[in-house]
Amino acid sequence: MNNMNNEIVKVGCIKHIYPDKTEVKVCGLDFTVHRGEKVALIGTNGSGKSTLIYHCLGLLEPTEGQVEVFGVNPAKNFSVIGKKMGVVVQNVEDQLIGPTVFDDVCFSLINYGVSKKEAGERAEKIIKDLNIENLSNKIVHYLSGGEKKKVALAGAMVLDPELLILDEALAEIDPPTTEIILRKLNEMAKGKNAAILMATNDMRLVEKFADTVYLLEKGGITFKGTYAELTQSGKAFEICRH
Repeated sequence: MNNMNNEIVKVGCIKHIYPDKTEVKVCGLDFTVHRGEKVALIGTNGSGKSTLIYHCLGLLEPTEGQVEVFGVNPAKNFSVIGKKMGVVVQNVEDQLIGPTVFDDVCFSLINYGVSKKEAGERAEKIIKDLNIENLSNKIVHYLSGGEKKKVALAGAMVLDPELLILDEALAEIDPPTTEIILRKLNEMAKGKNAAILMATNDMRLVEKFADTVYLLEKGGITFKGTYAELTQSGKAFEICRH
């Protein structure tokens, strides 16, 4: 697991200055995600979770510090690494293309050159795996918030990504579907050696999901360890209180 070749994401001490001059620092412990590893990123609102994720996605480039994903700067090389990644952002409205759920799940595959026949077969399988067949022919934009999250997850997972990044992606999803998704994530990590990064403050989810937990407090990463080590440290309680 600690083999350097297995490192998919590596973030050192970074600083980002937004256009409105807001400065966000993510320093402290180095942040890494390895192949086959399920990583939970926790922290109160304003601690920098989304900033860190946007840097991993190449949507932001640090003012200071270094970010590497698949060994390159994601902000400058997204066209090279994008095909290896699946993403679910916090506001899924921004990534649903539609018109129907089935079309939406097929979209990225077809966009990356997969034949319509294969894309359709893969979309049918993930829709079945996530138990959302009842949504398949529905118009995306008429779905509930939780249903939209499920569709976005299907659209990310269908790519069989080497790196899956989930920003509060399981919020609003019912418990039975959450269990199905967690099993699927486990299968991706163990069976396909995918790296999975999930930002969440749902401690029940962290307990079930994470191999490694990072705690981000304002200014930096202050904890890295297992969920059990996190609870022993008492820091999980602080997150739950906010």
